[in-house]
Amino acid sequence: MPAMNGYMLIQQVRTLAPEQGGSIRAIALTAYAGDTNQQQVLAAGFQKHISKPIEPELLVETIARLVHPH
Repeated sequence: MPAMNGYMLIQQVRTLAPEQGGSIRAIALTAYAGDTNQQQVLAAGFQKHISKPIEPELLVETIARLVHPH
């Protein structure tokens, strides 16, 4: 995304009404694994943070938890 990064995108999405997608669940996939990075991701509006390299099982589990939280 040359003009916008993921943080900017999710912040823009969060300004939308829920019925327009503003409350859609989102996972940040980043190369950064530090606590500060995770806090930035959550503060930006993502629900979860997964750092690269991605473990397929963790990704599937995380998606499942977001789709079916109970």
